Parts: sequence; structure tokens; C-alpha cells
Amino acid sequence: MSGKTLVTGGAGFVGRHLVERLRAKGEHVRVFDVAPRGDADDIQGSVTDADTVARAMTDIETVFHLAGNAQLWARDNGAFDEVNHRGTQIVAEAARVASVKRFVYCSSLTTLVGQRTPIGPSIADEKTRLEPSDMLGPYPRSKLLGEQAVEVEADLGLNIVIAIPTEPLGPGDESFTPPTQMILDFLNGKTPAYIDCMLNFVPVENLADGLIAARDRGRARGRYLLGGENVPMRSLLERLEKMSGRLMPKTCLPYGVALAAGVVDTGCLSRITGKPPKAPLTGVRLAGRQVTFSSDKAARELAWWANSVDEALVATLRWFEEKGYLQPKG
Repeated sequence: MSGKTLVTGGAGFVGRHLVERLRAKGEHVRVFDVAPRGDADDIQGSVTDADTVARAMTDIETVFHLAGNAQLWARDNGAFDEVNHRGTQIVAEAARVASVKRFVYCSSLTTLVGQRTPIGPSIADEKTRLEPSDMLGPYPRSKLLGEQAVEVEADLGLNIVIAIPTEPLGPGDESFTPPTQMILDFLNGKTPAYIDCMLNFVPVENLADGLIAARDRGRARGRYLLGGENVPMRSLLERLEKMSGRLMPKTCLPYGVALAAGVVDTGCLSRITGKPPKAPLTGVRLAGRQVTFSSDKAARELAWWANSVDEALVATLRWFEEKGYLQPKG
């Protein structure tokens, strides 16, 4: 691309990897993030600040909108809507007004799983379309509303592509998004039991490449699920035990028991203590729907696919060790 590229959330976990990939391709990248600036052309600010967002669009040709609250719990659920929905509205509108040539919105796999999704095994891909009222918590609801806000701007002329990542995995997740925190808690013996769920991890470097492929080869208004291997929780724990030499939990909680624990942990204990729940209710609800995800469309249309999840797990464990995040083996 000849013009500048803007990456909102460019100082975050996925954003840093994306910026690195783009700059390696010789692109001039401007990072927009609440974190302090890294380069002189970067802009520090919130996506909820329309004036600052508009300034960030100066001389921009393409936008990757990654900024958002990626947690499954917040003390104030309104924070999800403010950043993930309203912030996306502001960024997408500013991009249209600035005549940006291509806008890539980073959505979430949680928007493909809802109340109508059966408890137990099912399959989802880009064709899955749910409503905000179907969502299983405030985070997925805000991400779906953000997706719809981008599509409204597309009706007004913005050239958009929607990327739907599964669970990013790899080194450098300093904000400890839910997948990273879950794995670390298992390794440190903080989670004595597990839910029989299905997981889908995408190595973060591959995800960065997938976002670029969506921009460069994706169809206008196309939706692309960027995922990797579907991994049953039991298999994940077996792999972690083999890789780390640490014993993993053997107790599998029935969904009903896990749901009750999530209700108490999220609705009562976290409100009292102000600390994040160990079992966020949104996460438990998502886990109960044992959904497998297909990225066949991304392979066909973007010539993109993910590498082995085991490689990403090994790299994540190595990063935990280097940073001192692993507690001594019991």
C-alpha cells in the first residue's frame, strides 16, 4: 500500500504483531492507542474521542480497527459498549469522512455463539448471523454492535472487510486476555477443575498475516473467520501437561455446576471484592456451547491458514518462563 496505514489498538497484543508485520513489508504505520506513543507519528488517545480520532485519520489510506476491551468481565458493563460499540462507530465514521480506501474491522468469535446455539457440539462460520439480543454477555454484544455499526458505514460508502478471529495465542500478551490467563492459571494450579468445552486458537503471528490478507484480498463487505485448530479442553490439558511437566486438573465439571459457579462468582463475589471472577459468566456460557469453527472461506479466498497450535503453546510457555509468570512446581 502506498499511503499510511492506521492501526487502532496498535500497542496491544494482536496490534503489536500486526504493526511489526506491516512495517516489515515497508508500510508507513501510525499507531493509535491509549498507551504512550512509540514513534513520532503515533497518536495517543481513546477511540471514544471523536476529535482525536479524526486527527488520526489524516493522510491515512487503510485502517485496521483493533482497539477495544477484550476481557469477558468489567466492573461496569457499560465500558464494553462505550469502547467496543460507540468507539467503533466513531472510528468507522471518521474513516468514511476521510475517504479511507479500506477499513478492516476486527470482530470476535463470541459474536457467532448465542442463546440459540445448542448446548453441546455445533459448527459455526461466517454465515452464522445472530442478533445482539442473542449474545451471551456484554462483551460479545458490544462486539456485534460494533460490527453492525461498521456495516452501517459501508451502506454510506466505506469499503469494509470484517475479520472474525478465534482466540489469539502466543508470546507477548501483557494484557492477559482470557485465553492467555486461562492457560497461565492452569499451569500455576489455580484452576482445580475444567469444563468439557471446545477451544479454537489462532497463533497471533498468523492472525496478523490474516488481517493483512483480509485487507489485500478480501471482498468488499466480506466476513472472514480467522481460526486454527479446534481443540477439546481435555486435549489442551494433556498437551500442557506434556509440554510443561506440570499436572493438570482431572475433574470435569458438569455444565450446570459450572454455570451455577459462574453466576455466584460473577454476580456476587466479584461485585463484593471488585476483583475479576475466576469463572466469568460470559465465559461459562460460551464454553457450554461446544462450537467448532471453520476457516475454509479464508483459505479459499485469502489463501490463508493457521500454523500448529502446539507451536504457539510452546512459544507461550517459553514467554511465561522468561517473564517469571510461572510459579514453582508444586
